[in-house]
Amino acid sequence: NFIVDTLTFVAFVFLAATGVLMRFVLPAGSGHFSTLWGLDRHEWGTIHLWIAVALLSTLAIHLFLHWRWIICVIKGRPREGSGGRVVLALVGLLALIALACSPFLGDVEQTGTPPHRLRSTITEETRGFEIRGSMTLRDVQALTGVSLEELLVRLDLPATISADDRLGRLRRIYGFEIDDVRKIVQEQNQYK
Repeated sequence: NFIVDTLTFVAFVFLAATGVLMRFVLPAGSGHFSTLWGLDRHEWGTIHLWIAVALLSTLAIHLFLHWRWIICVIKGRPREGSGGRVVLALVGLLALIALACSPFLGDVEQTGTPPHRLRSTITEETRGFEIRGSMTLRDVQALTGVSLEELLVRLDLPATISADDRLGRLRRIYGFEIDDVRKIVQEQNQYK
């Protein structure tokens, strides 16, 4: 009992800690830009899930070890009307299961356009330039004619960045979007 209760308490503490971490340290929307100990919000969410599974497992073992006591409390001393406790316990258990399962029975609704579609700025001027995260700054310069200096300034990147750094890596570090590069290309082509 002591070992099971200790493991349950440890799992609870870690579950609470990872929940607070994801809520306040790595809030929603930070999943692609922020990491803690090399793990982003989504990876911490996976850890949080498995800690919850461990907590539920130790709680199940705890209930199994105390099952006879639980049954005795529910039944109580045999007397007239003591079956009411059993019925009440059964109704409570069924209500808890129904409440826990209800989100899985609901319909998922789309309430708007996904953010990645709202940001898309591909127009006729930029459609010919297939700018991808696997490209380097030098590739963008060669393909579009936009100077490296212009890209660094407009994307708010340090001047010390190599022209051979890939856009995807720079995006993760500095927080810009590939569509920002497309906008710069589009604006430069309008002035030519």
